[in-house]
Amino acid sequence: MASTSDHPGEQAAQDPIRLIGIRETALSVEEVFRAVGDDAAGGTALFVGTVRNHDGGADVAELGYSCHPSAEAEMRRIAEKVVAEFPVRALAAVHRVGDLRVGDLAVVVAVSCPHRGEAFEACRKLIDDLKHEVPIWKHQQFSDGTQEWVGA
Repeated sequence: MASTSDHPGEQAAQDPIRLIGIRETALSVEEVFRAVGDDAAGGTALFVGTVRNHDGGADVAELGYSCHPSAEAEMRRIAEKVVAEFPVRALAAVHRVGDLRVGDLAVVVAVSCPHRGEAFEACRKLIDDLKHEVPIWKHQQFSDGTQEWVGA
């Protein structure tokens, strides 16, 4: 097997964490996808979380996200863990806060790696850990007048 010094394109990226953010404005899949572009990546995995019209058997009428001031730093911490665990060439993650409607993008994450399997695994780890650990809360109001808070 050749060493990475024999193949300079395989050497680690300078800073694979290209984009981390909490946004009050609409998210862009294209922005996140562009952020993880890397000529040494053979696979890019992207996850887009959208607001759906139901949850737990109830119709969602309104939804809002809020976050703790540390949320972006926590996103970066999780991104650093993913980069340490997988051969990540580039990583990006953005989450929306504020009032959203059905169909709006709530979160977009992407990871590029040398191979597709690594990209899938790293992307799944990234979104799962973001959803479980970042202090972002979802306030759902249902069409029957009930409401609930959900979040890390």
